[in-house]
Amino acid sequence: MINFVDKKYTNKSMGSNNVELKTVSELLEKIFFIPSYQRGYRWTKQQVEDLLNDIDNFTPEGVSNSTEKTWYCLQPLVVKQKEENVWEVIDGQQRLTTIFLILHYFNQGYTEIRRKKLFELNYETRKNSNDFLLKVHEQSNEKAASNIDYQHIFNAYQVINGWFKEKGNQYNQNEFESKFQQYTKVIWYEVDWTQDGRDIFSRINMGKISLTNAELIKALFLNSSNFKTQNSNDEERIRLKQLEIATEWDNIETALHNEEFWLFINKDEKEKETRIEFLFELLVGKSNDDGDNYFTFREFNKKITDKSEKNISDNWKDVKRYFQTLQNWFDNRELYHKIGFLITMGEDVKNLINLSQKEDKKQFLKTINSKIADRFKNIQIDELEKKDNTKVRMILLMHNIQTMLNNKEENTKFPFNHYKKKTKDNKGWDVEHIHAIATKMPEKREQQEDWLKYAKEILRAKLEIANQTDDSELIDEEKNKLEKFISTTYNPDTFKDLFDNISTYVNNDDVDELSNLVLLDLGTNRSYKNEFFSYKRNKIIEKDKTNTFIPICTKNAFLKYYTPTESIKQMTFWSETDKNEYLKDIKKVLQDYLPTQN
Repeated sequence: MINFVDKKYTNKSMGSNNVELKTVSELLEKIFFIPSYQRGYRWTKQQVEDLLNDIDNFTPEGVSNSTEKTWYCLQPLVVKQKEENVWEVIDGQQRLTTIFLILHYFNQGYTEIRRKKLFELNYETRKNSNDFLLKVHEQSNEKAASNIDYQHIFNAYQVINGWFKEKGNQYNQNEFESKFQQYTKVIWYEVDWTQDGRDIFSRINMGKISLTNAELIKALFLNSSNFKTQNSNDEERIRLKQLEIATEWDNIETALHNEEFWLFINKDEKEKETRIEFLFELLVGKSNDDGDNYFTFREFNKKITDKSEKNISDNWKDVKRYFQTLQNWFDNRELYHKIGFLITMGEDVKNLINLSQKEDKKQFLKTINSKIADRFKNIQIDELEKKDNTKVRMILLMHNIQTMLNNKEENTKFPFNHYKKKTKDNKGWDVEHIHAIATKMPEKREQQEDWLKYAKEILRAKLEIANQTDDSELIDEEKNKLEKFISTTYNPDTFKDLFDNISTYVNNDDVDELSNLVLLDLGTNRSYKNEFFSYKRNKIIEKDKTNTFIPICTKNAFLKYYTPTESIKQMTFWSETDKNEYLKDIKKVLQDYLPTQN
């Protein structure tokens, strides 16, 4: 089992880390110890103004309202208790200092007797910094310039002072102060007192990585206070309950690191440091563009505000229920292929989960089939062309998926992980011609001679077919044209005219129709998109031998599996017969989803 959560935190005392939300006003009575491993204050003008603007633009709703707008969330403050009411700051010192400076600014607007007692910041090595902080409002430029830490503290205070002055006399500073103290909260992440603060600090700040939503939510679930009762002998029972949740958490995370599973349940490649966070995002309905780094934690925290053992247990059951639903889909071959297609097309996963909870298995499958059919309801398949890229890609993808599903003798699945995962060689998938020749003339003589050689192979194959056809005036005319092309020798002076004439002849009007299109990875496509059918076919065979993923229907097309053996006259180009048989298969495989064709 992989250890996935503790990349930045030692978990020596499982479940002892605690997370909660504290308003700024709840920090006022505390004493904070800033250890020597912390660097000095370094926030810039932009960072200070961003914080002030965010709070200013935030409008809290009624206290009784539990929506996400009830309070403004600051990033985590990671602390460890040293003694009663004294806390070692492991991460978040920069934010904490800025909070102090804003509170200090407010205090200067009151008479001394009305000023609020602020929290203390005591420095292990920069002891004079505390004195400078307490009198920052009366410090001089000269004093600030004497020490780099003083300078940044002084500059930040001047930014705060200037920001409020710029607002003018009509600005409601009392409203801002109320929002800041009562409706602005920090994520208070308290680690066990036995853990080494310096070690945790190093891992948090390695690569400037912050606490993830999942890590914060895990602390909510494993907080020992959630399981306490009046019984004083609860310690062993609590430890076992924490162990149960932590083990199940690890098992879920491990399963989600299976790339086949992960890229089945996600529309596209999505990197998450802790993948179980995806389940929490589903549960709270997180959108991809909410702009709030801790939205998922904040919303989940609301779900377990009653931090009783029953509430914790019920919420954990919801997480497991979501996971088990996804796992069941993955294990069911039919649901895997059909739901996998819908998710790839952007279907809402939470909506599908909710439907699966409401409907029995038979009805749910009907709903899934109906949703797939809805995707194709406005498509006239005989009219599709390459310019209809989105529709064509969708048809071709479902043709591949359903083809694999229809093969009852095999246990293979369509590999959504290969289809969605981008690599150095595969940057994604594109719709490309099966048969076409370059419409841009080769520039170098060697390239022109190669082009003519391959073109003549196609023309000879066409001539052979024409010779097997009953004579008619039309056939004779075509034979003459083909023989003329074939007998032409390379001449650099006349090559352009020859190139144009052959290209026009070979690339006829239906080159962009669905019957001449397949899915190709962008890397392969760009390397030989303008090459001849026979060249592409050989490359596909080479890639297949190295177990490179090629969509099954793309491979079948280039190997001419759709064309009856007795109808295959040549393997040099993609003939009208090949096109017709390929299109016939697409219609047959997708017949349950396609609308009645005009």
